Amino acid sequence: MNALAATNRNFKLASRLLGLDSKLEQSLLIPFREIKVECTIPKDDGTLASFVGFRVQHDNARGPMKGGIRYHPEVEPDEVNALAQLMTWKTAVAKIPYGGAKGGIGCDPSELSISELERLTRVFTQKIHDLIGIHTDVPAPDMGTGPQTMAWILDEYSKFHGHSPAVVTGKPIDLGGSLGRDAATGRGVLFATEALLNEHGKSISGQRFAIQGFGNVGSWAAKLISEKGGKIVAVSDVTGAIKNKNGIDILSLLEHAEENRGIKGFDGADLIDPESILAEDCDILVPAALGGVINRENANEIKAKFIIEGANHPTDPEADEILRKKGVVILPDIYANSGGVTVSYFEWVQNIQGFMWDEEKVNKELRTYMTRGFKDLKEMCKTHSCELRMGAFTLGINRVAQATVIRGWGS
Repeated sequence: MNALAATNRNFKLASRLLGLDSKLEQSLLIPFREIKVECTIPKDDGTLASFVGFRVQHDNARGPMKGGIRYHPEVEPDEVNALAQLMTWKTAVAKIPYGGAKGGIGCDPSELSISELERLTRVFTQKIHDLIGIHTDVPAPDMGTGPQTMAWILDEYSKFHGHSPAVVTGKPIDLGGSLGRDAATGRGVLFATEALLNEHGKSISGQRFAIQGFGNVGSWAAKLISEKGGKIVAVSDVTGAIKNKNGIDILSLLEHAEENRGIKGFDGADLIDPESILAEDCDILVPAALGGVINRENANEIKAKFIIEGANHPTDPEADEILRKKGVVILPDIYANSGGVTVSYFEWVQNIQGFMWDEEKVNKELRTYMTRGFKDLKEMCKTHSCELRMGAFTLGINRVAQATVIRGWGS
């Protein structure tokens, strides 16, 4: 089942629990706007190259649409659609005044030079600048993009609309980025894990973690969890996978990964098959890489008691069912990884006010939002007698449905 089919399935199940009528259901599911553009750039060798860019703006009932822009060879319309829809429910679960969007360009950023990436980003911005905006659609970084990409978008957009720092989030600090934004998704994973464990009478300290993915989310989650006394026993990234049953020294691993562009070759742990990371013996599994990694083929092999979804849509619906029967508790992505979009919201607020916060305030506010989000999620689980994923979906969809009806769009 692809990401869009799985997301639509979860939407339908939640809609049934909420008792939404079919007209409102259709209104919530159909994207507000889908954009597809050709981006042709001169390469460094003088030849021309064409790429396809997408932006799906899913829903704006609760506020401006919000979502990342990814540069990846497999960017395609169904995936972008699914991720845009997930952003609509995620921003509603986090109770921040946004709708959902997602975008991307089908390219391999590792095969493009910095100047080629800049030209590609600027051409993409030229094509969509009149469809994004501070109070319309606010992009952010995603896979294959980062603060520098956002700086190029801001600069290009400002040529048409005047200086507009709030048009993108995840910017460099010198251009109005927020302190704490880089660590935000990983820190949100930490706060979400603490909230879940607290519910089960446990704490992070002494728990054994396996983390799939050591990019922004996985590396920050590993660092912050280890600082709280959690034991990271296995880690993987695109270069390989390692384990150490006594706990990996995360600070040393971060240094190694920085110097060697990956965890491969780290001598403080044993090399393992990257495919086996999900089945490692641990208490808590954190998939923080790509979507669809936990499926019916490997779900039965998972030994963790808790799964914290740091990635978007890492668990297929078939795997969900298998794991539920095994008694594994899954904290869903639309809550667990919402720390990034929450601090993006803080950045947007700071830009609009022209008043920047210190990092302590950012982290304190993030903890407040994540703690409140878990409480709201649990309330929906009690109301509808459902597990955490359906609790999150019903919470998000209900908030968007209410805004839609109050505006008069759902009748």
